[in-house]
Amino acid sequence: MQAITVRDRAAGAGGLSLTEMPYPHAAENDVIVRVHAAGFTPGELDWPGTWSDRAGRDRTPSVPGHELSGVVAELGYGTTGLTVGQRVFGLTDWTRNGSLAEYTAVEARNLAPLPADVDHTTAAALPISGLTAWQGLFDHGRLATGQTVLIHGIAGGVGSIAVQLAREVGARVIGTGRAADRHGALGLGVDLFLDLQADQLEDAGEVDVVFDVIGGEVLDRSAALVRAGGTLVTIAMPPTVQPKDGRAVFFVVEPDRALLMDLTRRLRDGRLKPIVGAVRPLAEAPAAFAPDRRTPGKTIIRITEGRVGEPS
Repeated sequence: MQAITVRDRAAGAGGLSLTEMPYPHAAENDVIVRVHAAGFTPGELDWPGTWSDRAGRDRTPSVPGHELSGVVAELGYGTTGLTVGQRVFGLTDWTRNGSLAEYTAVEARNLAPLPADVDHTTAAALPISGLTAWQGLFDHGRLATGQTVLIHGIAGGVGSIAVQLAREVGARVIGTGRAADRHGALGLGVDLFLDLQADQLEDAGEVDVVFDVIGGEVLDRSAALVRAGGTLVTIAMPPTVQPKDGRAVFFVVEPDRALLMDLTRRLRDGRLKPIVGAVRPLAEAPAAFAPDRRTPGKTIIRITEGRVGEPS
């Protein structure tokens, strides 16, 4: 089968290549998914799990990408809850070969059924962004109706979904980004947009929750904006600055089948819309990882066309 692989950590995105790989093995409680569409996170080439397995052993050549939508092709021993031919979407394991391949092995518990009226491209944009946004806002940030949340990076996959979820619960939303993101931010319904290159971050005032996806100086300066009892939540890096009278939380997204199913219900009801950016074929995936490439929304890699009569 064809897959995107990495072998040389020092080469970064330049080390990605389209290669032939063996068909994956389905371990106990696994499924093999024929991947139709996949998502990735550009920063994952810096993650330890891209290069080592859970025991710390080198596992290159490895296949990046951790979001997928596709069809179950094979069940591993003991796998229950899914069937061959079923449409599914979800997350691959951080320390196993991922989704930028024609087939991949995934723990069944990391996948959710995909309704027939949701296309694979949209579904592939939802797992990491949707789960991260929900867990950051509500599980860790404890955002509630009437509170104010500051969301950094709202043009991206996580930020754009976080805005929609926060607005649905009745929170006041302040979003940050670059000047080019202003129109899209207002379209999502933010109450205030701050251009991080031209506006003062402190103009946000006090907020109940900060949801950060950027890290660095932006993360450090955001701590001072959290009012007493509030929470600074980040997925970028462990925070080095704490809110004076609040909490600081760094987390890594967790698979959650029930939450994935809830997110698809919101999508089908029109309450949630992942922002899909560029859609590119598998052969162009290496170029999509380039650090200087910045597009609004989530870049999706299209891998396998759907069967006749099946939404693609």
